[in-house]
Amino acid sequence: MKLLFGHDEAVARFVADLTIGPADFGKCKAIGVLDDEDRLLAGMVFHDWQPGPGLIQISSASTTARWLTAEVRHIMFSYPFDQLGCQMVVLQVSAKNARTVRIAKAFGFTPYLIKRMRGRDEDGYVFTLTDDDWRNSKFTRKIHGQTLSS
Repeated sequence: MKLLFGHDEAVARFVADLTIGPADFGKCKAIGVLDDEDRLLAGMVFHDWQPGPGLIQISSASTTARWLTAEVRHIMFSYPFDQLGCQMVVLQVSAKNARTVRIAKAFGFTPYLIKRMRGRDEDGYVFTLTDDDWRNSKFTRKIHGQTLSS
């Protein structure tokens, strides 16, 4: 798998088509994940950047479960935390999307269930992940030179 940079509009459209439909993310940055034949398999869109409080939202989608490798995961969070200097990433997910809810919790996101967030008949989660929680997670301790007791 290869990462695709500089094609924000195409990757954002791919993610929107799989998640929110005809709406778009507005001004955003996006990273795509390509297979060995350069087909877009997944995308991450960083949107609604608020420099004052240091917040950004992330939306992602894929056509396969095999896209979320350690390298992709590192880039996914290095961009907001290391490059932009965000202190928090926000993720919104349908409560029906059990796979993404499970992954977000495993990554260390804090979940907040919001009734009817996705419509009258669909609850949703707002997940938050701070830079401190990410840097102290099981996924990044080795990168940041920390041990479990740090």
